[in-house]
Amino acid sequence: MAAKPAGSELSMENISLEALSLSEGIQDSPVCIIVLGMAGSGKTTFTRSLIQHAQEKFNPYVVNLDPACREVPYATHIDIRDTVNYKEVMKQYQLGPNGGIVTALNMFTTKMAKFAELVRRAGQRGHKWCIIDTPGQIEVFTWSASGNIITEGLATMFPTIIVYVMDVVRSACPTTFMSNMLYACSILYKTRLPFLVALNKIDLKDCSFVQEWMTDFEAYQDALEQEQSFVNNLTRTMSLTLDTFYENLVTCGVSAKTGVGFAQLIKHVLDCVTEYEKDYKPVYEKMRKERLAEKQATLQPPSTVEDSGTAVPMGLDLKDPPPYSGNNMFLMAPGLVPQQMDSEEFEDDMETDAKGNTEEQNFQTFVQSHLTAQKTKRNKFIQEQQKP
Repeated sequence: MAAKPAGSELSMENISLEALSLSEGIQDSPVCIIVLGMAGSGKTTFTRSLIQHAQEKFNPYVVNLDPACREVPYATHIDIRDTVNYKEVMKQYQLGPNGGIVTALNMFTTKMAKFAELVRRAGQRGHKWCIIDTPGQIEVFTWSASGNIITEGLATMFPTIIVYVMDVVRSACPTTFMSNMLYACSILYKTRLPFLVALNKIDLKDCSFVQEWMTDFEAYQDALEQEQSFVNNLTRTMSLTLDTFYENLVTCGVSAKTGVGFAQLIKHVLDCVTEYEKDYKPVYEKMRKERLAEKQATLQPPSTVEDSGTAVPMGLDLKDPPPYSGNNMFLMAPGLVPQQMDSEEFEDDMETDAKGNTEEQNFQTFVQSHLTAQKTKRNKFIQEQQKP
């Protein structure tokens, strides 16, 4: 994994994974801020503005986890694109764009211990925040195993909060607003972390109507009545269900383009950190101790050993296979690694190719003869028409 801070002591070769121990407990810093949001909500621009406003006081450590973006408008300390070749993943595994992103994240997660160690060292060097930008396809991160591993892994080692970026302009439609709220609700209960909703793009549209819909059920119902949509009944029912969810939801209007509202947003982030320390840290401390107890139990030898039987060697020692040098990916499924075929497999392939070539030639011959017959028939018809 490529890390860009200066200093040879930060190279991955000299990282001791034993230093990253569960027995250390949750570190005080850095605070990990995971930025989520639907495609087009302005996550990347929001991340850039948040970095700019937090630079002086919190010296953020920046991580980009979107392998498909061509470029990002901010400097990164860790970039998944330096680790996993997204296009090569799609090519080797024959995947589409979303499948390539999921697989790239899975490969990155195999180095989660080293990633967490880099974040821990960043906190020791004075980085108070770690801002993590996620892929544009929100479901790729929130509902994948790799996203869950990254989120829970960070939350058990550092104070971690979720910032959900919401597009105010698109949310002017009541049904789209409800879709955003359903996603926010599901992420809140799935991650079990302090949750902050950033109402983005207030330079284009004021966010007061969103906050009114959250606090005044009748105002949202009035707006819903003006929409002639087939899903109105479902949306009306969901609004009743989410009424309790809105009570404890923290929102803040911001403009990622102009920077308006980020001072207030930072205050809310600090409040979320306090909430983590008070309400969420004990839960993750309990999870950490349970995992530590399980780890110690597996390392202890059994108390009794049966004497019956004779020990036999299990065969050759297993070693890691040589790295595949064809790309920069972490993993390569065994079935996809290029293998040399034996002579029988090669002959079978040759016979298959020869058979395919013969069928192709026969087909072309049939087509040509058919065209010739049609041309002869057409010429004969023309000649008969021309006779007096």
